[in-house]
Amino acid sequence: MRAAGALLAALFLTACATHRSAPPPELRVRPEPHRPVERPRPPSEPRPEATERFTPLGALRGWEAEDHAAALAAFRETCGASKDPAMALVCRSARAIGPLDREQSERFFEANFRAERIAGEGVLTAYFSPEYPARRKASDEFSAPVRSKPADLKMVDAGTFDPSQGGRQIAARDNGDGTYAPYPDRTAIEATPPDKALAWMRPEDLFFLQIQGSGVLTFEDGARKKAVYAGNNGWPFLGIANPMRDRGLLPRDNTSGEAIRAWLADHRGPDAQAIMRLNPRYAFFSLAADDGRQPTGSAGLPLPPGRSLAVDTGFHPMGELLWIEASSPMLAGAFPDYRRIAMALDTGGAIRGEVRADLYLGVGPAAGAEAGRVRHTLRLYRLVPREAAR
Repeated sequence: MRAAGALLAALFLTACATHRSAPPPELRVRPEPHRPVERPRPPSEPRPEATERFTPLGALRGWEAEDHAAALAAFRETCGASKDPAMALVCRSARAIGPLDREQSERFFEANFRAERIAGEGVLTAYFSPEYPARRKASDEFSAPVRSKPADLKMVDAGTFDPSQGGRQIAARDNGDGTYAPYPDRTAIEATPPDKALAWMRPEDLFFLQIQGSGVLTFEDGARKKAVYAGNNGWPFLGIANPMRDRGLLPRDNTSGEAIRAWLADHRGPDAQAIMRLNPRYAFFSLAADDGRQPTGSAGLPLPPGRSLAVDTGFHPMGELLWIEASSPMLAGAFPDYRRIAMALDTGGAIRGEVRADLYLGVGPAAGAEAGRVRHTLRLYRLVPREAAR
């Protein structure tokens, strides 16, 4: 699974593909032979209308404003995550053609995909890979240990505890005698001293690192390490924003990540600990060299910022291509809308349901400032290869 600070944030954090003049004939946008390319559409021609099931991409709200070249670059990098044969054909075409300019990229998507609306409305949130200070020894300020995955934590069939949940894997404690018990919650884990801490962090920073799922730690000597997600205790993720709002700790329209973290820092100690313990889920980590790359998602690939989604794999396979249309922000200071192509490349403990997604926005405080304000009404479309849409 995946992985606030400065108020500077950019709406689009993806790297732009190289813009260039039209490629030679052998590199022009051409899908597989059985999949014809749609003719260019004159500026005066009306946008295509949606059919009962499928919507032409040109009819999607926000399609004209999309950076199609950046979207295609991200697609080429990650389309191998899909196991769908029809998607594999489009993936090979995209990789064979190479970089295209914005207009050519737009035509490539339109020639190869149709949009299928997923019924209902849901919620778009966002996440990022934070950068936090850490220490090799505990202190009053850096008092929270970064724990490695315990040796007694095993993944077992949930039917071990509840027959109705059979077939689903869940974290459990190995009692050492052939029996298992549910793994302890956050409160119980934090009450137990660590055998050996990987690092020590401020409690509120560790809490947010666990929510994001990965990050970079900077030690007092300047050394940098990646904190890589290693597992969790199997308890459900429970957000603390709503309880803090209901208790009057935060304004109703300002439960952003920045606001939550600031309150926890200002009330570090028993008050903040009590709030954080409302979320029983606890994440464990390993440390690795900081290679400067984006974190790796559940699909096993680095996450392209602004183009990667954490989804519920009960509804969306890894590598699925989606169009997000998110508007009506619920938090103050948020960007008004997010409309773009993105890939299902990650999962998250709080991401449940078909119309539910978490958008990865990148590394560092600027990405964190933006991510903490994303809570938008979401409409979601599958981008289905034309071969599969027939």
